[in-house]
Amino acid sequence: MSYQTNIDQACIDNDFFRRVLFTGKKTQLVVMEIPVGGEIGVETHANVEQLLFFRSGRGQAVLDGEVTIVEPGDVVVVTPGTKHNFRNTGDEALKLYTVYAPANHIEGRVHRTKKDADADVDDEKFGEMVE
Repeated sequence: MSYQTNIDQACIDNDFFRRVLFTGKKTQLVVMEIPVGGEIGVETHANVEQLLFFRSGRGQAVLDGEVTIVEPGDVVVVTPGTKHNFRNTGDEALKLYTVYAPANHIEGRVHRTKKDADADVDDEKFGEMVE
């Protein structure tokens, strides 16, 4: 099963906190929108590598306590075991797409808000079980 989309347009069109677009055997493609003043939330993936590609907005990446600026065109690679968070510090939505290897969310999952994502216990358990 292969997948193709215009990822720039998918980011622009997405107005949900997290939307899983594709889940393969070894990777997963997700689009995200972090509202002004919002954040992804502090997390650590034990066995998942994550690549985040920033499409629009401005924010901060926090990797093991080190803070850097992220803006359109930036990519951040989060290796397994890295404590990380991403915050929107700009005046517009922070839009990005992210690739997980292996998948970190339940296939097809959509979280309209961070609150919805935080309440999704099954999705959180799925991510913790990835080996």
